[in-house]
Amino acid sequence: MSAEQLFPWCEAQWQRLLQQRAADRLPHALLLSGPVGVGKEGFAETLASLLLCHQPNNDTPCGHCHSCELHAAGHHPDLVRVSPEAEGKPIKVDQVRELIEHLHSTAQQGGYRVVIMSPAESLNTSSANALLKILEEPGRNTLLLLVCHQPGQLMPTIRSRCQRIDFATPSAEQSELWLQQKLKLEQDRAAQLLRLCHGAPLKAQALYEGDLLEQRKKLMSGLADLLRGRMAATELAQQLLKADLLQCLDWINSLLSDIVRIQLADLQEPAVNADMKRMLQAIAKRASSAQVFALADRIQEERVSLLLRQNPNRQLLLERLLLQWAELSR
Repeated sequence: MSAEQLFPWCEAQWQRLLQQRAADRLPHALLLSGPVGVGKEGFAETLASLLLCHQPNNDTPCGHCHSCELHAAGHHPDLVRVSPEAEGKPIKVDQVRELIEHLHSTAQQGGYRVVIMSPAESLNTSSANALLKILEEPGRNTLLLLVCHQPGQLMPTIRSRCQRIDFATPSAEQSELWLQQKLKLEQDRAAQLLRLCHGAPLKAQALYEGDLLEQRKKLMSGLADLLRGRMAATELAQQLLKADLLQCLDWINSLLSDIVRIQLADLQEPAVNADMKRMLQAIAKRASSAQVFALADRIQEERVSLLLRQNPNRQLLLERLLLQWAELSR
């Protein structure tokens, strides 16, 4: 990734690091913190590309030296990416030990060695304690980039050894314009995608380009069928087993938020799920606020369980939530 691909809303953070680099004051570890979908991974890759480049031009990787070619091919020996071996799994202590061994060797291209760890909150207690050894003695010309969506889940001793750079959700205007240009969308369509993704532009892009829209359609159709008695909770839970569970919980939670807004504003337009307006208005008339908030609390409990990687039974989790959803209209 080159600097030309740096997202426009990250410019202030980028300039800050360029100033530190020019003054030879780059830290040995950066904690890139912010919501999912605001460009932290792209920022880390761009910074890595700049630091590894042998002939940077005006704070931009040249794109044609041997180091840039290795990076573009995904095989740079001095760039290490550390992530969970599977989604929802932790970063294991063996992965960190392997990283430590790698960093004890000399940089093969004679410059920086860069580590991109994402998401850093996936570290478990053992791997986090192992990482502390690197953070305390990283070695010369070594930069660790910890990409983190939930900084509160990181050990305080990890956070205290990193310089933190925060990434906020960009303004609606900036995100809409970027999506319109990137995906050739009309403004209304871009705005709808952003509402579904809480304003995160890269999540909106992934929603549009991937199969998440189809997953959402299946979920919304199933939820409507549950309310009408056309489908059992066990059947819908089975259909959703392979879906992104955290994303499904977020979508259901956004429906509940819309129901609360409708109830408080006397049946006004839903703030997020305008395409589900009729269903939401029907629930808002029938369900009590206590029912809605009880389901929202249950969803939050399950989200925390998933984020802490407690590995709950997905089928039972979904069945319980879907049965509680069906009760909203009774």
